[in-house]
Amino acid sequence: MPEGTRLIVVTGDDVVSVALPEGQPEPVLRGVGARCVAVDTHDPQRWYVGTFDDGLLTTSDGGVTWRAPERGPEEQRVLSVAVSRSHREGGTSVAYAGTEPSNLYRSEDGGRSWQLLPALRDLPSEPNWSFPPRPWTHHVRTIALHPSDPDSLTVGIELGGVMRSRDGGTSWLDHNPQAHSDAHLLLTNPAKPDRLYEAAGQGIALSDDRGDSWQRLEHGLDRHYAWAAAADPADPDLWYVSVSHSPFAAHGNGDGQARLLRSDDDGWRSIDGWPDEPRLRRMPYAMAPLPDRPRSLLVGLRGGTLLLSEDAGQSWSELPERLPDVIDFALAPG
Repeated sequence: MPEGTRLIVVTGDDVVSVALPEGQPEPVLRGVGARCVAVDTHDPQRWYVGTFDDGLLTTSDGGVTWRAPERGPEEQRVLSVAVSRSHREGGTSVAYAGTEPSNLYRSEDGGRSWQLLPALRDLPSEPNWSFPPRPWTHHVRTIALHPSDPDSLTVGIELGGVMRSRDGGTSWLDHNPQAHSDAHLLLTNPAKPDRLYEAAGQGIALSDDRGDSWQRLEHGLDRHYAWAAAADPADPDLWYVSVSHSPFAAHGNGDGQARLLRSDDDGWRSIDGWPDEPRLRRMPYAMAPLPDRPRSLLVGLRGGTLLLSEDAGQSWSELPERLPDVIDFALAPG
């Protein structure tokens, strides 16, 4: 594992920092209802954290100090954050935040101020957006930024669909029904910039043209509720998705009925080869390749277990760190 890599975990309550490979978990933000996290790859000390009711928080010194925005977002529930690899203003990476109710904001100054991109709410499908557990509302669950085109943005509305902009959020293309409408995670990959990966409540889908067309990938699936995903940075055809039988199993406190799948030429193959015991059948909530380590995959399970493979899921080791939960995580390279 690369020395100096830092894992930033949101536990649903706190933000915890872990120096890999064997550092002790260190809470750097407590009691904020943390739900999502993103790291600026150009400035690995800058992290963005979205919370369920305490707005958006940013650190520029690796979690030593935190600040709230001076302006925006208006909503206090921030359920997705992303930082652009390709768009910088004044030497600072542009960041995006998605809220509940569904709005998308952009910051060009390291999170001090956030500009609303209002056209997202002008889409014809907007009156039908609704999140089933709270049907009176909906939210931007996931944000995918094109690796090299700063004007190409894609967001997933839970529940409403996959929305795309080709002009930096000034205007939007409505949901393409070839994609799944319950998008939980959207990914891009620098190795194949126009590709979009989707893990959704109804299954898994893939686009190779920025969402103009989609292929639903069903072969080899015995359960269709997909949540987390990751793609290998060196091989865009090597990617991973976590699935369960239902949202009740995936997000409950009992047996998650979960599987971790790897893409293969003939469909999907289960690679959760760790021991079959209740705590290890919890849903994989977050996963990512290690920096500069092709075929590696770090997986965080609901319940706090961390598992690592360095051979695309052929074998696994359990990390010694003990966390109260893993809702999301991000990796900051050393």
